[in-house]
Amino acid sequence: MTKIVSRSGKTHQASAIPQFALYGETAVAGQDLLHVEDVESRSARYQWEIEAHVHHGLYQVVWLHQGSAQVLLDEHRETVEAPVALVVPPGVVHGFRFAPKTDGTVLTLSARFLLEGEFQAVGEAFRALFLQPSVVRLMPEDGTSQRLSALLRSLLAEFTMPDAAGAPVTVWLARAVVWRLSQLSAQGQLAHGQRGQSHQALFTRFVLLVEQNFLAHWPLERYASRLGLSTPRLNRLVRAERGISALALIHERLTREACRRLIYIAAPAARLAVELGFEDPAYFSRFFKRRMGVSPQSYRAAHGGQGESA
Repeated sequence: MTKIVSRSGKTHQASAIPQFALYGETAVAGQDLLHVEDVESRSARYQWEIEAHVHHGLYQVVWLHQGSAQVLLDEHRETVEAPVALVVPPGVVHGFRFAPKTDGTVLTLSARFLLEGEFQAVGEAFRALFLQPSVVRLMPEDGTSQRLSALLRSLLAEFTMPDAAGAPVTVWLARAVVWRLSQLSAQGQLAHGQRGQSHQALFTRFVLLVEQNFLAHWPLERYASRLGLSTPRLNRLVRAERGISALALIHERLTREACRRLIYIAAPAARLAVELGFEDPAYFSRFFKRRMGVSPQSYRAAHGGQGESA
């Protein structure tokens, strides 16, 4: 067993970053879930602090109507003020320390609730919104912010109805929330420029393949083959989207995972190296230092990670 530390300094035993369905509840592999609750209902039980954890296969939107929160998304930390949406894709380590009495809504769902049926536009919005963790800020006086708040309040009200389990209204409203939030997120990224739909879809497929296989250290040629592309074309695609090579994006994802584990899991760096797919811990150390400028041990110490344990 290893140790994991919360932002409040509390330490407990863990063999990995804590994984939940809803915070504090056991995750079930392949679970289909659509759940809505207000921020206070769960956070108040934990003194308004949701410690660092992860969801696999579940997508989450935390919308703050009023109040503020200290937010952790992977190694990124910041303080946010309402109105704001916190977008958490699967596999992202996240935690929140809410100001007491913060008013907000938490939407948790698996992809099935958005992608089944004839809802192509919603599916595209879903993929775009959850491509990466993000903070979507709105102006308090903005009518769009008020409409999004109204949608989420309606969703929460429908979800708590006695017949909610058999009614399609919650699914419709959840789709409306994701579609609206995706539009707002895209508006904040207009400087990125217009992209063709097929071009964007290919890039999204590549990112999803990386998410599924980066620990297996697939060669670049295998990714290109799965996408029906040549390696040079895959590189051009990724450079157009991110300004880096395809291999650099894969290494970026692997490095981000290494950073997560060094901070949150107090296993020896050599063991983490094996879990990350490196046969040689010394090569992992060189890879990490080349990417981050410091050794794994120095990074762990600088970011408050736990000391190594056997």
